[in-house]
This record gives sequence, structure tokens and C-alpha cells, in this order.
Amino acid sequence: MELRQYSRWFVITGTLVIWIIKFIIRPLHLFDEPARFFLGIAPNLLGSFLIPFGAYWFFSGSNFLVARIFRIQSPYDLRLVCMLGFGMLVVNEYLQQIPFFGRTFDYNDILFSSLGLLVAYFTFSAIQSRHKKAYSAQTN
Repeated sequence: MELRQYSRWFVITGTLVIWIIKFIIRPLHLFDEPARFFLGIAPNLLGSFLIPFGAYWFFSGSNFLVARIFRIQSPYDLRLVCMLGFGMLVVNEYLQQIPFFGRTFDYNDILFSSLGLLVAYFTFSAIQSRHKKAYSAQTN
């Protein structure tokens, strides 16, 4: 299976897990405090983990302006996508301080989003290097 298919399945499965946590598990209030804290930060952690996989799935093989920025073909491109993703996550979290949006600001969301991006960076780079080695072995 190629990397784009892996990325698609990561994003689809991760999105479904996030929706289940946000719209089914958390509203039922079934858990006490340690699990409730994890369920509170899990969407940020998982969502930020999905950023490089989503970028690869949506933008690989495309050539328009946004695809040129978010295309992941090298470790530099992966770092750029993760840094831009982190910047967007921080801006999104600080925008939640505006009362109009009706959301809550939390430093833990920023912390665990950055942790998710860090894990995603190493995971995606390992999977990408493994696929590049397998592809180069097939062509030789």
C-alpha cells in the first residue's frame, strides 16, 4: 500500500475517533477526572497528529499554490508543514479567548497539540523513509 493510502486511512480513522470522543463519549460524562482530562485533550492531540498525514493525502500529486506549500517530499517539507500546522493551532487556540466564539482557551490544548505534532513528525518521517526505501528497492 502506498503512503497516500496510509495517510487517507489515518485521517479517516482519526477523524472518526475524534468525532466519537467529542460527540458521544464526552457528552455522556461517564468517566471521572483522570479520564475526563484525557478525553478533553484527546481531540487536540489526535487532530494535530493527523496534520502531516492530511497534508500528504490532500496535496500529493497536486500542483496548485497551496499544494506547493504543503507538499511533503523531503524532511524540510515535513518540518515546514508541522511548523505551519503548529502556528495555526496556536492562533486557533488564542482566537478562542474571544467571547463571540463561545469556546474556552486552555494552555493544555496547545501543549498536547504540540506533543501530537512532534509524535506525528517522527511517525510520518519513519513511514515516509520506509516507503522511499521500498520504492527504490523495487525500481532497482
